[in-house]
Amino acid sequence: MNKLWRVVGLIAATVLLSSCGLFGDKDVELEPKKLVKIQNTLKIKRLWSSKIGGASEFLLVGLRPASDGTSIYAASQDGKVVAIDPNSGKKRWKSDLEIELSAGPAAGEDVVVVASKDGFVILLDAKSGAERWRTYIGGETLARPLIKDDAIVVQSIDNRLRALSIYDGKQRWEVEQSMPLLTVRGASSPLLVGSRVVAGFDNGRLLAVNASTGDIEWESMLSLPTGRSDLDRLADIDGSIAVVGQDIFAGGYHGRIASIAAESGQVLWSREISTHVGVAADWNSVYTARDDGEVIALARNNGADTWRNDDLLRRDPTLPVPFHTTVVVGDFEGYLHFFSSIDGDPVARLRFGRKAITSQPLVVANRLYIQSDDGTLAAFEVVQNRPKRNAPDISDTADAT
Repeated sequence: MNKLWRVVGLIAATVLLSSCGLFGDKDVELEPKKLVKIQNTLKIKRLWSSKIGGASEFLLVGLRPASDGTSIYAASQDGKVVAIDPNSGKKRWKSDLEIELSAGPAAGEDVVVVASKDGFVILLDAKSGAERWRTYIGGETLARPLIKDDAIVVQSIDNRLRALSIYDGKQRWEVEQSMPLLTVRGASSPLLVGSRVVAGFDNGRLLAVNASTGDIEWESMLSLPTGRSDLDRLADIDGSIAVVGQDIFAGGYHGRIASIAAESGQVLWSREISTHVGVAADWNSVYTARDDGEVIALARNNGADTWRNDDLLRRDPTLPVPFHTTVVVGDFEGYLHFFSSIDGDPVARLRFGRKAITSQPLVVANRLYIQSDDGTLAAFEVVQNRPKRNAPDISDTADAT
């Protein structure tokens, strides 16, 4: 019976979060904010695009591209996994796992890892795409797996964190947290900070777990369940967690965004901001999209507002990710929005496709990689305008003499 209520809770919460897309009435306040024309002051060039597989047909899958420094890896909901040359966009290999995928890929240690809707974790060879093993963990995973030396750390939607052997998929340790009656569909991806695995859970807790033993080293309550109803008491940590130096940044739904000391779990500062996409950070700022779509930048050292932009209200923005001198955000109509990281002003906009972008952007060096819900992956870069030179080249001067 308890399991049944959890399923009902997932459905109810999903409807709650996606209600901005169900416009049975004519209430303008519930409709997505219309885009206004902007002047593109930053030129963005698409370098290549590649079809990965079929479109995502169910809500909030955890599929987004990954990189190991040599290839870009991507997966589609219908079971396709590919390795792509980041310069040309050509496929180095493509594997069809013939299973519905829900999370990944993760890449590192010469392997690629994905997870399925039916509770399987699958490990592939990074050079060939050949399957090495698949193991059943008993629950769906919406979080990108984490690769740490000879272990694969996986977090499933039943509030369990597991470490599997990279060699055969056998479980090494498991951490389980209490499961609230009502949760939002989604999961934060575990993050490696030193020798600790940091993970957020649906009960509002952020945990640091020893990567080798599974022992809990500290825990911090990020989102306190408050209110009379189960709906009011939603406190999930479902979005991305960021780390800069020795500071961890995380955010929860119906909760707060906080800076947390990696060594102790002590909360350094916090702000009452509700988000289900989590946070991204650079050396200056912490970025998030509030659950109503407002894009926010906070000072990294104290959490004070740097800027806010409400251009994407109710447009289901992705996590704002730092790129070049901007933060880039995708939306439900397939647009990519580029806002100045300094003041939040829009500097560029382009349309990637007609399908929604729900996967958070990936930035590797000076390139941006975007995966659309229609199963297409593309690479972008900023076009640098080089000033004209008035002085002659050295070779011209030499010839003249």
